[in-house]
Amino acid sequence: MDNDTLIMTMMFDFFGDLLTDKQREYYDLYHNEDLSLSEIAEKAGITRQGVYDIITRAEKSLVMMEQKTGVVRKWIDTRGALGRAEDTARQLLRSLGGDDESRALAEELVVALARIAEVE
Repeated sequence: MDNDTLIMTMMFDFFGDLLTDKQREYYDLYHNEDLSLSEIAEKAGITRQGVYDIITRAEKSLVMMEQKTGVVRKWIDTRGALGRAEDTARQLLRSLGGDDESRALAEELVVALARIAEVE
């Protein structure tokens, strides 16, 4: 999955409920279920061009919502920061000597960061 596809998928995950029912359904069928425009058109009883227009409007709406809110970008940045913090905590844990209290705190930090990363 290329980066643009990943970003569009994330935008759909975050903002899909804000699309119309048809936009959400056709977008999902096209991008997630991998149906062709013709297959969707046949199923929906409309033209291929009609399906294309609805999907294109949905994509534009998703992009506009992300441009206004920046939610996906913030989520990606936060995930990256959490990963770096967890790596740093693991390095700290490896570098600590025999101080049991410091090791226990570092281990607790590693576990906490790993849990946060799982929730995200």
